[in-house]
Amino acid sequence: MLSVRLVLPVKNAKNPSVARWPRKRTLSVSLSKTRPFPFACSLTHGVGAIIGAIALGAIYRSCKRKQLIHNQANLLSLKELERISYYELLQATNRYDESNLLGKESFGSVYKGTLSDGRILAIKVFNLQVSGPSKSFEGECKVLRNLHHRNLTKVISSCTKLDFKALVLEFITNGSLDKCLYSHNYCLNVIQRLNIMIDVATALHYLHLGYSTPIVHCDLKPNNVLFDQDMVAHVSDFGIAKILSREDSITQTETIATFGYVAPEYGLEGLVSTKCDIYSFGIMLMEVFTRIKPNDEIFEGNWTLKALVSNSFPNSLAQIIDSNLLVKNEEYITEKLECITSIMEVALNCSRESPKERSTIKDVIVALKKIKLKLLPYYRRG
Repeated sequence: MLSVRLVLPVKNAKNPSVARWPRKRTLSVSLSKTRPFPFACSLTHGVGAIIGAIALGAIYRSCKRKQLIHNQANLLSLKELERISYYELLQATNRYDESNLLGKESFGSVYKGTLSDGRILAIKVFNLQVSGPSKSFEGECKVLRNLHHRNLTKVISSCTKLDFKALVLEFITNGSLDKCLYSHNYCLNVIQRLNIMIDVATALHYLHLGYSTPIVHCDLKPNNVLFDQDMVAHVSDFGIAKILSREDSITQTETIATFGYVAPEYGLEGLVSTKCDIYSFGIMLMEVFTRIKPNDEIFEGNWTLKALVSNSFPNSLAQIIDSNLLVKNEEYITEKLECITSIMEVALNCSRESPKERSTIKDVIVALKKIKLKLLPYYRRG
């Protein structure tokens, strides 16, 4: 029951033209506790329904807007690819002369090419005489076309004919990590090697977590890490990379990666996940600081680079670390060895047998950056 008492003004006896209010002005409302107020209930439900509908509409419009932005970004990246003809590439490489050969990869050869406007590019020509290159070309195009990160190689264009397939990539001037690591004329110090591996880890973070769907490189090794003029590392060769769906964190493949760097589940069962890249990163981290290849002839059976590092950790690491990094009587050698020991611990945690027990790429980056902060003062003093 609703009761309302309304008090109205009354005329002033002395001055009728002026109304006056009683001393007590009240507006009283009483609601029955025993009976519900149907109008108020229905009004409440109605307002709730309207607010819910508005919220759902806002969420829908937000999702559509994000999808539109994502699609526009993909379309933009497709439009950004230049058109470079087969004959321009032929001329740029002097008909793929041996003098322009930069190196050979799993599915083809890479040549240095100079376009008519003076630009220097890298042309990756796929070998169609063997099985696999067509899928590799399509896969690499699909992956690289929409990736934009400072630590990944950038695709400029692609060229395809019935009997010819090539990718045109940015030219990375300073060669590969493999070349620098095993050079007799140049030696990377501890901080340089650590910076390189932080760059590689940052690239993996983008591939695994920074793109719309996770991407697994599948063939991480020193030969697939290139340096620009500032010695910034760029991960390259996405020929056997796998794009995972949002629902599935694991996929299966028959493609075999480079022996020595492959995770056990990948090599034995063909199971591919981002944890495979973590394993390869751990092996590569060991190689970079020991200067020993995981597929070196000294290893056979269960005796591997990982076993060598594991058996030497932590007290005997000085015996297997690259001798160029720890020179006797060098200043701060003890502190540097402690930092390298921490790096090897990160490597071992990345390369555990069980994928679930391996470190995450976020944890890897945090750990390596902390080690770098400890190392920097010793190099500044030196």
